[in-house]
Amino acid sequence: MSMLGIRGVAPIIPPAPVGEAEKSTGEAFQSVFTDAINRVEQFQLGAQQSTNRFLRGEEEELHQVVLAGERADVAFEMFLGVRNKVVSAYQEIMRMQL
Repeated sequence: MSMLGIRGVAPIIPPAPVGEAEKSTGEAFQSVFTDAINRVEQFQLGAQQSTNRFLRGEEEELHQVVLAGERADVAFEMFLGVRNKVVSAYQEIMRMQL
């Protein structure tokens, strides 16, 4: 007679209360959004510092100044695009009938 191994039963984990799940999702979204804002600010700060170094006559090439400015501009435009999509999605959800 062959003996088949019996596996243990996985513990049953109750689902998190609805409020807690929404809170963690909201906090995650807020964290991602805050990180995006900080990155855009860093690009803008870098462009400003590059411009100031160039104007003071320090070792800063003109093409570096222009590239830093363009990076900051592109980062800001992308952030605005994402923000607009998020706002649009929120407005669409609010228009839905339950």
